Amino acid sequence: MTNVALLTVTHDPNAKNLKLMNQLKKEIEHIYGEVFIAISDKSSIEYIKELKNSNFNVKIIPKKGAAEARREVVKFGLGGESEFFHYCDFDRLLTWGENYLEELKRTVSTKHDEDYLILGRTERAMQTHPIEWIETETITNKIVSMELGQKVDVTAGSCMFTRRAATYINTYSKEKMTDAEWAMIIHRIAKLNIGYTAVEGLEYHEAINGIIGNQSSSEKWLARLRLSYIISETAIHVGK
Repeated sequence: MTNVALLTVTHDPNAKNLKLMNQLKKEIEHIYGEVFIAISDKSSIEYIKELKNSNFNVKIIPKKGAAEARREVVKFGLGGESEFFHYCDFDRLLTWGENYLEELKRTVSTKHDEDYLILGRTERAMQTHPIEWIETETITNKIVSMELGQKVDVTAGSCMFTRRAATYINTYSKEKMTDAEWAMIIHRIAKLNIGYTAVEGLEYHEAINGIIGNQSSSEKWLARLRLSYIISETAIHVGK
């Protein structure tokens, strides 16, 4: 067990990841000193019940989108005792734990000197994603990298940060998407140091990481393009 707290969020109305969560629950509890999860009130009742039966700290929140959920769990986690946090979307964490558990353990247990560490994907892990994700996120990450002055992949749904950085995020985060916003808050407002590392475990598995709902191919592309624009615009203006 480390002195790192996990901050994570999920929205799972069909409990599609319930079985995998139960398989990895003990490992997750062992890896982190504290676990804070915000789950939407539209998620499966069975899923919520299972989480409450774990050692996780559970907060049920209204379904208002990923950004609001992420802000809620940061605020929730600051009520704990940990001085360092690992944020990871829960479906991403489950994929990581199922396929690259030892890498996850190493990543969390390694001492990091940065106040904010962006966790991105290796080229191999990136190529496991749908093509509309790869193409649009390449543009987003190019823009964010230019703004930060270093090459990063900021759209993988995971980062690590100190309590000091978390306090800034809790105070200033307000955008529609947080992927670039949090990094820019730390870079431009807090003026703290930012690092980057790429991992294998943030790969994509349709059964775990796929979007809920049916969309045509063109609708999928448009949805990802909209996200790319929002995140990219955030990278440009936050903190200026």
